[in-house]
Amino acid sequence: MRNKSSTEAKPSDLAVCSRRDILIGAAAAAVAPLLAGIAGYAGTPPSPQSAASGAAGPVASTLNRRRLGSLEVSALGSGCMNFFHAYAPRTNKQDAIKVIRAAYERGVTFFDTAINYGPFLSEEAVGEALAPFRDQVVIATKFGYGYTADGKNRGLDSRPEYIKQMTEGSLRRLKTDRIDLYYQHRVDPNVPIEDVAGAVTALISEGKVRYFGLSEAGGATIRRAHAVLPVTAVQNEYSVWTRDPEHEVLPTCEELGIGFVPWSPLGMGYLTGTITPSRTFDPALDMRAMLPRFTPEARRANWPVVELLQRVGQREDATPGQVALAWLLARRPWIVPIPGTTKLNHLEENLGALRIELSADDVKEIEDGFAGIRVQGARATEELLARHDVGANLGTSSLGGHGKSPLPRTRTP
Repeated sequence: MRNKSSTEAKPSDLAVCSRRDILIGAAAAAVAPLLAGIAGYAGTPPSPQSAASGAAGPVASTLNRRRLGSLEVSALGSGCMNFFHAYAPRTNKQDAIKVIRAAYERGVTFFDTAINYGPFLSEEAVGEALAPFRDQVVIATKFGYGYTADGKNRGLDSRPEYIKQMTEGSLRRLKTDRIDLYYQHRVDPNVPIEDVAGAVTALISEGKVRYFGLSEAGGATIRRAHAVLPVTAVQNEYSVWTRDPEHEVLPTCEELGIGFVPWSPLGMGYLTGTITPSRTFDPALDMRAMLPRFTPEARRANWPVVELLQRVGQREDATPGQVALAWLLARRPWIVPIPGTTKLNHLEENLGALRIELSADDVKEIEDGFAGIRVQGARATEELLARHDVGANLGTSSLGGHGKSPLPRTRTP
């Protein structure tokens, strides 16, 4: 493995926390020369006029680019869930906007949100943050959950008429006239995926959506949807310690030319090496408090995964989180991770992964090392896993079936 930009000598025998702080600072120092002299780096986004003119983004050329189907994005995206959903503490809107704009200023062009992050709050922050340079970014959001008038989640709902209704709300909150990538958040067991794809096809014809995606879908559902409307990207959980997509979903995407977007590429923070067994999670605000993989016992048992990433990273002064992201980027050229963060120093650290090139030996070391580790604890609760499609969870397969989405009704003359 080699670091594509670092020229500093390797520090020796640093404590884990000190190494992390030094490496984050080094990553920021490496990025700064690239940004110096670029309009807007000091925190002021490009003017709406320059964005509307189609001028290139401020640092777009400094980050690698990848394709999800025919959609070009930065090689790392920005997951915008963490500000208002799933983890504690929550972030206020203005701080969220600062982080989103900082990501754009550093070359990120791919931003991922959803209706139920907040709910609605993440879409509002993304819309306000990116409005001044809307034409230089790709915004992805998701439909598929129903909400009452007072914002309570009432479960999965991908009825075509409801998709249209929720799309109007997302467009309004995102301050835009089109959604670049529109995912079904979870496969609805009550609505044929063909009907869902048909509804998105209508939205594309109206100019309100550009591309179609699926989240936590298995192979059979992906194929059925793709036969109606080409699927641009599939977004499932995937990381060094969560290998569920490898047995069915990734081969399907490769065969059909579909991009893949790993959510939780850092294992909900665990793969950064900063979540110790003694750390507590707020049960009212942090979903990790209820996950089997995040019990104190599981965190102790799974620490060899972090140690494996640390060993690989030590050779090139990379943090375990950077190695975890670099590993995903090395898997396939059509994989685009979307790490989420609420802190600027973590944003800098994540982007530093783009300067790490894993060699074939590095990848083999990670694969061989992981093969000897038995990860303890399921990645989600039984209730959450039940919302995933057949073939999206490890140990399930949709081969020979049609997934959780019901088949279309046979029409009679």
